[in-house]
Amino acid sequence: MNSKIPAHLPELGLVCITANSTIRFRTVTRKRLLSLSISEQEQLLQALYTDNINRLNAAITFCVSEGIRLYRINSTLFPFSDDPVGEGVLTQLAPMLETVGRYALTSGIRLVSHPPQFVVLNSDRPQVVENSIKILAAQAMIFDLLGLPQSPWSLMNIHGGKGDRAKPLVSVIRSLPDAIRLRLTLENDEYTYSAATLIEICRAAEIPMVFDAHHHVIHEHLDTYEDPSVAEMLAQARTTWAIPQWQLVHISNGEQFFNDPRHSDFITVMPSSYRYAPWIEVEAKQKELAIAKLRQDWLPSLSTFEPVA
Repeated sequence: MNSKIPAHLPELGLVCITANSTIRFRTVTRKRLLSLSISEQEQLLQALYTDNINRLNAAITFCVSEGIRLYRINSTLFPFSDDPVGEGVLTQLAPMLETVGRYALTSGIRLVSHPPQFVVLNSDRPQVVENSIKILAAQAMIFDLLGLPQSPWSLMNIHGGKGDRAKPLVSVIRSLPDAIRLRLTLENDEYTYSAATLIEICRAAEIPMVFDAHHHVIHEHLDTYEDPSVAEMLAQARTTWAIPQWQLVHISNGEQFFNDPRHSDFITVMPSSYRYAPWIEVEAKQKELAIAKLRQDWLPSLSTFEPVA
């Protein structure tokens, strides 16, 4: 993979694992964990977390070697870290986490996360909101232990959640602890929150928006990424970023047809406006191979464009 990509071109990010077996992480089921005594749970999680910290370190090394400057951490990297036993074990491993986080920062690797879809901050059920905040707090604790900044540089990206509940969403976001709120971003989705609606929510909540072009074309029933609204939403989303050069977007292609929400193996169609997206997470099944193909087929074609502002 060519790591000598000029700095002014978009940075292409790797999502969680590799297509080959280089980056993989361990996990454990709730049924398995709860079948053990508390001391056995601690031992199991101690071994699992330690292994996954080492694997995260290896993932950063992989990104460094391949010239990939953006890496999305698996949201289940430390399963049950939002429970007291897991939190305690993770705290004990703080020195290891700090070392790995420092390695990422000094290597110029931007670490981000995408907590699970059942994080819904505007649910009409208080218990769901409470549990969602608990999950985000655990993710924020991990980022703090890694020594990552409390800013959108190390963002935690979620979707808008329950439809027609923009005001509760803004209210909950504004009340979140800084460790969460200062990292939080919202992403438009295929069916519930359009890009235009979410931009207004992000402005009201004073957090950045992560624009997803494929979600946008599905939501708006478009048949091309060259519809003027794609470039317009990309530009409008950038205005929600206090530091525009940190703007992050997502790209995927439909697996069987253009508006297919299922991800394809590679990215064969890119919005021309994404030339002006500083950071792009590549959501394709072939992971690092999809990034390599974009570097071969797409990035060289951008030489006629003006640099990112």
